[in-house]
Amino acid sequence: MHVTTGSGETALNVWTTRITRWMTRLMHGISGHWLLLVNALFGFFYLVLPTLAPVLMLAGQEKAANVLYTIFRPLCHQLPERSFFIGGPQAVYSLDQLTQLLGGGGVPARYIGDATIGYKIAICERDVAIYLAWVVAGIAFYWLRKRLRPLPLKQFVLFMVPMAIDGFGQLFGLWESTWVSRVITGGLFGIATVLLVYPYLEKAMAEIRGATQPEALQIGDD
Repeated sequence: MHVTTGSGETALNVWTTRITRWMTRLMHGISGHWLLLVNALFGFFYLVLPTLAPVLMLAGQEKAANVLYTIFRPLCHQLPERSFFIGGPQAVYSLDQLTQLLGGGGVPARYIGDATIGYKIAICERDVAIYLAWVVAGIAFYWLRKRLRPLPLKQFVLFMVPMAIDGFGQLFGLWESTWVSRVITGGLFGIATVLLVYPYLEKAMAEIRGATQPEALQIGDD
């Protein structure tokens, strides 16, 4: 029995060529704008969405706000005494202050606030500092990318030490960290992460841009 597959093979080749062309253009585009994409995604997910949670609570959209608090629950302890608040008389509250405001009956670990004191951001103060510094340093990297070299690992560890000391000291009851110490140590870590990782990403993306040049691969229009 003789089976003719020429037309099928031709159609397959056409679609293979088209998919290759589309994927090549996609990779070329992403590699050319990776910094913008990473900054936008990080800023939206780790800054805009957590801040939107208390804004929604203030607007009376409790269900939508609770969805955001739930999304970030696995990513952060969300302790109210270590979180920034929006819509109240203060941006931060100590555990003692919250205890007094709630009538002395203790503060639930997942307490999000109320209309009187405001509502907390869905991630803690240290995380806000980490991601804000990460995005700001990522934006600055646009102008510094040609001059920066990856941060040596030993220096990266040094940037982490203040956060580790502050966190472990509080964990073992040696002292109570403050919002200032959390912001400073978290910010240092966020900046160090960009200095360590982004130069490597820039090099990798430059290689992808070169490898996916349409003229280099002889990929033209349909």
